Amino acid sequence: MADEAVTKMANKLAEECLAVQKETGEDRLFMEVGEVLGASSQTLEEAFLTAIRTRMAEQKGRQFLASKLKKHRADQSS
Repeated sequence: MADEAVTKMANKLAEECLAVQKETGEDRLFMEVGEVLGASSQTLEEAFLTAIRTRMAEQKGRQFLASKLKKHRADQSS
């Protein structure tokens, strides 16, 4: 149960951090947040960094797929 609570907190914080990063343009803000968390809870820090990295990887994957589809469609219309 404790692990579930930590994961839930980490996921919520990750979503908030990514929103702030997007608005401020600070693409490494999550590293600073991780350091702040690590000073008091290594468990939350690890869960947060995992949540951030999986979301950032998903975003990159989606961008890659969108780029591939755009290129494919452009090639088809040529």
